[in-house]
Amino acid sequence: MVRLLMSVLCALVVGSGTAAADTSSSSSAYLLSPGDKVMISVWQEDTLRQETVVLPDGSITFPLAGRVDVAGLEATAVARKIETALKPYLAQPNVSVVVTSTAGNLVYVQGKVIKPGPVPMAGPTAVLQALSMSGGMDKFADESAIKVIRGQKVMPVRYKDLVSGRDMSTNFQLQAGDTLVVP
Repeated sequence: MVRLLMSVLCALVVGSGTAAADTSSSSSAYLLSPGDKVMISVWQEDTLRQETVVLPDGSITFPLAGRVDVAGLEATAVARKIETALKPYLAQPNVSVVVTSTAGNLVYVQGKVIKPGPVPMAGPTAVLQALSMSGGMDKFADESAIKVIRGQKVMPVRYKDLVSGRDMSTNFQLQAGDTLVVP
């Protein structure tokens, strides 16, 4: 009897962990960035099928829909925008958008690192990971002045706290387009 109860309890714990994981993954859908490629198709409209690159201004161009701003949106939101733009031309457009390349999912590391330049993010990437992908800091780097620049916002990084494990609050999750500066 105890063995049966333990089995049921373990199954419940494993099952609830899976449900929690599923919930968190749905809230972190991929957002499009300039440089990404998407395949757009309209159901039963063979002439309305096209792979396109998100332009530097964050837009794409699609037949009949024209210019559509897509940067920062999920693929499903882009599909809805295109459907809305196609409604004057098609009775019930059913649009599918598939991300085919995440080439625009880059952060930029500059300054005194071994390999400065763009760093592709294959998944969630934090400051320490980007530094590692850049080969680490060179011996002349100023560890006390590292910062992340996101648009107009400057976020200081407390590197000594990060590497000691004392305070991980400045190990920011980077976003496409961020610049990590190592003076």
